[in-house]
Parts: sequence; structure tokens; C-alpha cells
Amino acid sequence: MQEASATTPGRPVPPRQLRVAVIGAGSWGTALAIQASRAGHRVALWGHDAARTARMLKERTNATYLPGFDFPPGLDPVADVAVALEGAELVISAVPSRFLRQVWAGIGAALHQDAHLVSATKGIEEDSGLRMTELLSDVLERPPRSISALSGPSFARELAQGFPTAVALGCEDPEAAAEVQQALSHGPLRVYRNRDLIGVELAGALKNVIAVAAGIVDGLGLGTNSRAALICRGLKEMAELAVRMGAQSATLMGLAGLGDLVLTCTGPLSRNRGVGVAIGEGRTLEQATDGMQMVAEGVVTVRSARQLAQRYGVEMPITEQVFEVLYGDLSPRQAIDALLSRRLVDEW
Repeated sequence: MQEASATTPGRPVPPRQLRVAVIGAGSWGTALAIQASRAGHRVALWGHDAARTARMLKERTNATYLPGFDFPPGLDPVADVAVALEGAELVISAVPSRFLRQVWAGIGAALHQDAHLVSATKGIEEDSGLRMTELLSDVLERPPRSISALSGPSFARELAQGFPTAVALGCEDPEAAAEVQQALSHGPLRVYRNRDLIGVELAGALKNVIAVAAGIVDGLGLGTNSRAALICRGLKEMAELAVRMGAQSATLMGLAGLGDLVLTCTGPLSRNRGVGVAIGEGRTLEQATDGMQMVAEGVVTVRSARQLAQRYGVEMPITEQVFEVLYGDLSPRQAIDALLSRRLVDEW
């Protein structure tokens, strides 16, 4: 069958070239920088470690966080954040959640107010309970409506490999959402707009907690029945909290919710699942995370999720048990027994 042309109805129109800055040179930030460059944009990739940036500039690859992928010609690692942000029309923040406030408090003055700002971080700030776009709004003194969130089932390595990937862009401004969608949808990546910013962000954060639980189940060798039940009931408690906080239930059934949940609970590249597997096999949290190059967001998010559940009066038994295993004195087997011995209820 002949390949359809770029102007065929229903196919994305090639994006106009933009100046793009990606803040955060971990695996996901690097993969998004590669994707944006392949889409024809001029991309500056900034990370906090100047020595690592110099190495990336010399070797034209991120050997630390995403080895094996050469940078396209339009991608330039940049050590000076002011240079990275200068003239940027689209700025993607891919900083881990626990460092996000600190990083943007230090560099936010260089951000142009007219730039589209997209959060690609999945997390919830501890104590404040702020979603990542709310945190950026707080630090940068920008209206929340002006910030988007990119989420969905997307391993960095698979996107860099060119495997077909679909994600959701949570954005309350339809015009901005369409521009960002157009800019990033190219080749293997397809971006879907979603005006439910709250749902997109909460789903992307909460699924990491359930992924840790799924890893524990796998580490205990409890089989696929257990994993399937955990994913289903995990989705239920994710949705209950998200809807209580203002999300649309349909979002939890889409890419940012069910899609990302299944990926993170079952995929071999999932860091959150990997931590859970190690704990299920008998290692401590410290042992499970020791030497990890990249952050397993669920380890941090479980504390925030638990705080939000208590604040909004939502029962989240899986989240509670994950918290007790990671930070209490409960063993994985005891956590399973606690879940199975809960009072019997209707499914919904």
C-alpha cells in the first residue's frame, strides 16, 4: 500500500520549526528532546550537571541516562540555562518531582512569559499536595491555565527507538493545546489533547504507586491473577481520589490513566515496578533504590498520595499498604494479607 502524503486528510500537518528548550536531561527529557529534534525543531537540552552536559556535547549522546541513541543534528546540549531558554517558544520541564521547585526557583527568571510551558514530570509535591503544573505556577507566578501536562504510556527508550507511542496533553487552553500537539506529533509520537488537566496529572502520578505494588506482587511470585486484580482495584482508587479532586472519570480510562497504569505495572522498563519487585523479593527500600541512576517517582508519590487521601476522605487501601511496606514495619506478605482480609463490599 502506498504511503499517504503529509497532506492526506486526517494525517498531522508537518509542524513549523520552533525553538524548543528541554529542562532536565534525564532519560525522559532526553527522549523528548530527540523527538522534538526529529520533528524539525531546534532543541536545547539543559541539565543541572555541567560536566555531564559537556560530555553529551562532545559525544552527541546521553551515555548516562539514555545510552545508545545519537543526538539528531538539531539537538544541542547547553550548560547555560539562560542560553537554553533564550528565544524558546516551547519549554518542556522534565525535572524529577522532588527537585522541581528548587530547580525552577533558580532558573525561572530566564523563562520568557510568552513561551508554551509543558510539564513532563509525573508527581505530587509532598505536604502541599500540589500537582506539577500547580507547583510551576506557584514558583513562576504564571496562571495555571498557561501550563500543560504531558502524560501517558511512554517509556523513554521505546520513544527514542521510534516505537509508536501515544500520550495525552492535559491543557485547559484549547489554542495552546493545539499548538503543542502539532509541535510534538511527528513520526512515532501521537499526542491527544485533553482539557482535564487535573485528571491527566493525577493519573500520571498515582499510577506509579500502584506500579510499586504490582512489582511487589511479582517479586512475591503471586501470579497473573493477583497482578490483574491489583491493576483493576488500583485504577478504582486512583479514579476515586482524582474525581474527588475535580478530575473527569473518563480521563482515568484513557492514556494518562489506564494506559499508563498497565504499562508501568507490567513493562520491564518500569523503574517503579522494579523497585517493587526488589522489595517483594526481600530487599529493603534502601537496597532496592541503591545505585539507581533514575528516580522511581512512586517511592516519593506514595507519601503525597496518602496525604491527599486523608485530606479528601478517600479510602485507598493499596496506597496505604504500599506506604506501610516502604516506610512502616509491614512486610509485603502482611500487606497482602491485610488487603485480602478487608471487609467485603460491592465492587462499585
